[in-house]
Amino acid sequence: MSENSTGNPHQEWLRFWQSASGFWRGLAAWRVWLFCALLVVIVVLQLYVQFRFNYWNRDFFNALESRSPDRLRTQALLLVPLCGASIVLAVASVWGRMTVQRKWREWLTTHLIDYWVENERYARLAQVQGEHKIPEYRIAEDARIATDAPIDFALGLVSSLLTAIIFIQILWNVGGEAAFSVFDYRLWIPGYLVVSVVVYSGIVTMAMLLVGSPLTRVIQIKDQAEAELITAAHLLRDIGEGVTQKGEEAEVKVKRGLRQALQDAMMQWRRLRWQLMRTTLVSHGNSLLAPIIGLVLCAPKFLADAMTLGELTQAAAAFTLVQGSFNWLVDNYSRVADWVSSLERVGGLLLSLDQLNHEVSPADREKTVSPVGSVRRF
Repeated sequence: MSENSTGNPHQEWLRFWQSASGFWRGLAAWRVWLFCALLVVIVVLQLYVQFRFNYWNRDFFNALESRSPDRLRTQALLLVPLCGASIVLAVASVWGRMTVQRKWREWLTTHLIDYWVENERYARLAQVQGEHKIPEYRIAEDARIATDAPIDFALGLVSSLLTAIIFIQILWNVGGEAAFSVFDYRLWIPGYLVVSVVVYSGIVTMAMLLVGSPLTRVIQIKDQAEAELITAAHLLRDIGEGVTQKGEEAEVKVKRGLRQALQDAMMQWRRLRWQLMRTTLVSHGNSLLAPIIGLVLCAPKFLADAMTLGELTQAAAAFTLVQGSFNWLVDNYSRVADWVSSLERVGGLLLSLDQLNHEVSPADREKTVSPVGSVRRF
């Protein structure tokens, strides 16, 4: 199997969105947009609950620091409705998100199947050169990933943006300014926690981009190898069940092909393993360091009695949330690469099917030509 893509990724992206965007257009699309608006409202409510949790965290630790049973009791009672609201909103978010994902996948898969079987393109696809093998895998699995991920990404980006806007204000107000001396020079940094989180997030994001840049192509090759393994197994099953009548020599050849396909799949899994190990080094390291860095940056003010215990935990939690928003790509890099791979594979299949349009018979061409004279593409 060649590792050099014969398709143009830009063309594949464009061709995919040319088809997939049809779900978001038309007279019936208002229901989908209404669902999306509801999901955004849920995201905003979740952020409000998270905002209240941040202040609850401050008040709870301040109550511990003051050793006040009454204040602790008040915070314990307040925790119940906050947890209840968070659970309800989380469940509602799953319902709404998966509803939109299911409808988009159903729409796109239906159109892929229609385009694939129209004018017997499924029977003539092998004539087209390119990495369009195993179209059924692309229709079933890649179409699912290509439509599931954008919904999650869109909601995640909206949530990250709003989280950064809300909790940066907390970092600015609670952290305040920082002053220190370097070589007899007095330095003053306003909103030092905000400056710190921006610098830290930038370093982590750049590290992930450098380490993870090959991941998309590695996933794409791995998925193709998996699909070819499935096809090789199907060929052997067809011989065993008598669907395909072949001699003993052909059966041996098919078995040899199955073993080779397995070896290819395992080789691509090893490549993926090493690539994911490198990206995990960055992402997991960030998940461990971010909360600690927030505490370390706040510790000098706490030790100088310029910050209460509650404010320290509040600022550290806000630091973690803001850097998580800025580092959205770091946390989702593997899934973004998986999505890009599937998107390009679906786009590549569509481009391969497009190449068959000029081979349509004259009788069939009359059925598929639009009023302006071009062959119909969905």
